[in-house]
Amino acid sequence: MASLFNSLNVGYSGLTASQVGINTTGQNIANAETPGYTRQRVVNAASTPLSNATPGAQGSGVSVTEITRVFDAFVYNRYSDSSQSKEYSDFMRQSLEELSTYFPDIEGVGIKADLQNYYNTWQTLVDNPDSIAVKTDLAQQSKTLATHISQTRDQVFALQSTLDDQLNVAVDEVNRLAKSITDLNRSITETESGGLNNANDLRDQRDLLQLSLSKLINAEVFVDAIESNTAVSSSINEAQGNYTIHVGGYNIVDGTTFHPIGIDSSNNKNGFSEIYYQRQDGEKIPLESRIKGGKVGAIFDLRGSDVRTDSGTPDDGILQETINDLDAFAASLIEYTNTIYAQGATGSMLSNEVNVNATQELVNTDLNINTGTFDINIYDIDGAVVSTRSINIDEFTSLTGVAGSNSIEGQVSDNIDDNGDNNSANDIDDFIQFAYAGGKMSLSLKGNFENEGYTFSLSDQKPSGELSSGTNFSGAMGLNRFFDGDDASNIKVSSKFADDPSTINAFKAPISGDNGVALDMVQMQFEDITFRYDNTQTQTDTIYAFYDTLATNVGVKTNAAVLFNDTMTAQYNAVELEYSSISKVSIDEELTNLIKYQTAYGASAKVISTIDQMLNTLLGIKQ
Repeated sequence: MASLFNSLNVGYSGLTASQVGINTTGQNIANAETPGYTRQRVVNAASTPLSNATPGAQGSGVSVTEITRVFDAFVYNRYSDSSQSKEYSDFMRQSLEELSTYFPDIEGVGIKADLQNYYNTWQTLVDNPDSIAVKTDLAQQSKTLATHISQTRDQVFALQSTLDDQLNVAVDEVNRLAKSITDLNRSITETESGGLNNANDLRDQRDLLQLSLSKLINAEVFVDAIESNTAVSSSINEAQGNYTIHVGGYNIVDGTTFHPIGIDSSNNKNGFSEIYYQRQDGEKIPLESRIKGGKVGAIFDLRGSDVRTDSGTPDDGILQETINDLDAFAASLIEYTNTIYAQGATGSMLSNEVNVNATQELVNTDLNINTGTFDINIYDIDGAVVSTRSINIDEFTSLTGVAGSNSIEGQVSDNIDDNGDNNSANDIDDFIQFAYAGGKMSLSLKGNFENEGYTFSLSDQKPSGELSSGTNFSGAMGLNRFFDGDDASNIKVSSKFADDPSTINAFKAPISGDNGVALDMVQMQFEDITFRYDNTQTQTDTIYAFYDTLATNVGVKTNAAVLFNDTMTAQYNAVELEYSSISKVSIDEELTNLIKYQTAYGASAKVISTIDQMLNTLLGIKQ
């Protein structure tokens, strides 16, 4: 027979179990708003009965077997994945919405409006080819257009550089979080090593860090096993065993061992950073192309992941694509404008600093020069053409060479009777001096011809309306140029026109009222021209159509990012609600549990007071 003292112990165990339940409930209530906290439950079981009692096994009270958290690893993994996707879409949306503000063309302002004003001013010059006021306005409109193009590119590049700065901060945070997780892994192992305790709060801290890590980078967590506890709740599925985190297929956390992600910008002249995983043998494995999610993945998709060592710029990335489009737009605007402007008569022409191999085939250089033919025309003081020579460019033509050779210099200096008059003193080789030094090519009038009023021009032979079918030699070289620069980063109006707009010429032949160059400038906006990307990819379109495509691509990508973000947010909210319903603290539920434990505590106390009265009665009988 069980003794009264055993009955007293039964009541005491009930008091203890209720007290643990109240403590746990209080812990849940106190941490109801604590980020990452998972509600906990007390698991009770009947104590081992007294097997030698009469008439049979009699209970010995209740035991608290464990305090476990209500946590479903499967739901949490979905929550972590959706957090990663949402962070990616949030960052993409934020960055692309900023990018779209650099192209406000839908509001009637921006580069396209500047381009329209620029060509409209050329049209005004057609009607007033000798007006200094119109030339001054043209110089200002040209300056405004060039400035807005370069400013827009600078803004995109600044955003790209800012993202690179954020990449450095994000990678540092990834390493800090991963290091903290390894420390927690060690603490969890030590706490749970005896098999008696659950490191609930430590696991909560680890899960919170894992969630933060997932928002930054596409980290994948692997564990040995997931154990369920359906006897307590069907929602309990807890990860057990070795805990590892992979990034790009490499372990940055392996149990209690931490492997940091490296970052380095020393090999890039633009300061763009590259991230890598360093193996034990010292080899550095690039990770950029392996990162697809989270904030870091968004940064690479925006900034570009494959950074070239020669140019210091990425080969991919939305921002780099936009910069490439702007550069191609500006380069073609510069070159074809300069090709047209070189048709205006002048006394000398000096190219940009092209720095090409003088004997290399021109069509195989980085210059945008095509096969074809251009003419050199000589004008006298009255504007009459006195000599013309056609210069042919084929796949073998170089810049320099001896007279009569298949080079620009050789063809210019060749002794040919251009006029068919048997006069050896009035041909192109008598008028024009060719030179190439210091990376710059020059054409100038020989002797005293310039003082006598002679001028010359270059003009491409091309079908009407097909500007891109010419050689583009003068534009690519920058001879007698209207715009300086070679892309969107350095486009500007030629300094001589910025300083003195009255020197802008509307004519081809140097006579008052001639507006041939201005007419061709106006026509340029309607003609197809070729836009080149890094000498490998080309696109033929009108200047307006190309820019419209550029700006539309930015708008389309921004709109797609907004829609994607809305979708990811809806999915995230649904998964977060599911996770919260399982693991988050419900105050109403906890208050109900508090009442339950309070009632149980009172009932157990009543059992003890009853046993006390029984003992007093028993002792009274003895007296």
